[in-house]
Amino acid sequence: MTNYTVEHKKSFTLTAYGFSIQSNFQDAPALQKEKAAFWGGLKADGRFDKLKSAAKDDREWSVNEVYQGRPWNYFAVEASKSVADATRIIEFPDSEYIVLAGTGDKETLFDQLTYRAFGEVLSQNTDYAYIGGPNATYRKENGDGTFYGEFWVPVVKK
Repeated sequence: MTNYTVEHKKSFTLTAYGFSIQSNFQDAPALQKEKAAFWGGLKADGRFDKLKSAAKDDREWSVNEVYQGRPWNYFAVEASKSVADATRIIEFPDSEYIVLAGTGDKETLFDQLTYRAFGEVLSQNTDYAYIGGPNATYRKENGDGTFYGEFWVPVVKK
């Protein structure tokens, strides 16, 4: 099984731009294409830079959440100032989190960590259960062209 840790995280808030996912979660290529189109649009229309300029650190977050009965994906930051047209302000609970770390390519790291967490760690874990709510992956540049990232998913002990 993939290595992970269980860590207590204090509640935190992310400011995000997002979209309602239309693809089936089992169709990874379609899902990746949909996310890439959304994220490309954020860069093209300036919202990516707007959100990054409001960030209090260099972490870029990808958040998955079911909101109003639909799956959503967001690009988010921990903001040091408000972003008036943000899609959502996402609250994460004070909780135990399964944390899965890895390094990789900027464009694929979010999906790699998310699929490993849900496909390997959570599906095989007998000690903890996902409590629902948002889950998130952050990435930050290592300085050598690679990226370090962590997937965080809130859990409870079974």
